[in-house]
Amino acid sequence: MHVVRPFTRSDRDQLTELLNAHIAAVIPGWAVSTAALLAQLERDPSQYVVDPWVVERQTIVAVCRDRIAAAAHLKRYGSDERVMPDYHNAAEISWLVCWPHKVQAGHDLAQACTARLDGWAVRRQYAAGDLPTPATYGVPDAWPHVAEVLRTAGFSDAHSRRAYRYAGTVAGVPSPGPAPVEGLAIRREIGNLTTRFAAVLGDDAVGYVHVRDDLTRGGTLSRLVRWAEFWEWYVEPTYRRRGIATWLGRHAVDWLRLGGAERVLGSADDELLADGLGALIEAFGWRSIGTSRTGWRREPSSAPATPQRRDLTDDPRT
Repeated sequence: MHVVRPFTRSDRDQLTELLNAHIAAVIPGWAVSTAALLAQLERDPSQYVVDPWVVERQTIVAVCRDRIAAAAHLKRYGSDERVMPDYHNAAEISWLVCWPHKVQAGHDLAQACTARLDGWAVRRQYAAGDLPTPATYGVPDAWPHVAEVLRTAGFSDAHSRRAYRYAGTVAGVPSPGPAPVEGLAIRREIGNLTTRFAAVLGDDAVGYVHVRDDLTRGGTLSRLVRWAEFWEWYVEPTYRRRGIATWLGRHAVDWLRLGGAERVLGSADDELLADGLGALIEAFGWRSIGTSRTGWRREPSSAPATPQRRDLTDDPRT
């Protein structure tokens, strides 16, 4: 028997354990502290554009024998002139997680969540798995039980986008070497929350890559120390297959190594992989660590299906 109720501070340690189990399935060695988790429940500092639009938040848990079996965090967005159209009078399940062998608790919790979203009378309803790390967004393929719960609750990923994550070490990546094209120069500059490396011919940037050298968010995510992140690795089509992307990536890695980074995280979509990024990632000795689907939606009038019970155990320890 599951009791669905609002989160209280006494739940914080069990909730942190539940979230960290889901984070560790996406990327090894990562975890968030209880303090970082509680901070996200009050506001999300990583979402500096979208988070100010939130006008109401609620965290809900499903409890079985005094043990948290599932949890979710809900947000409702405002309708004033600051809010972009996609978020105007919208709401979302920012994240929902449950122990896989307690999936019925996830179903019970999801029904409570959708009842709250419907009660808010919003125009749009979204769902994601946006836990407080750079790697946990959308619904990762490592969480099939979460995908099942969301689909049963009426959410669909039919129009979602798939993101591929890759990771690896920087130790084996060679130094940049000479420019692969005569007259090509490297330019390092400030990007949007990143350092941007541009490959420049004359006055034109023919390629670029963005990197973040610190994923700890000022030290609040200490388990992410010495990790860096690649963003937007791109070369103009007319300059591809001439070694520019490799040269750019090596410059970025050389810079990250200087700052003490040891590992790299990145993501790509189907279009970037089709353009050759997958082969480039392999050439750097990095590898795929999974995919995630973003853009889950539910029509406010959707009637959730009745889930079949699939709890595999009633172990009182979990």
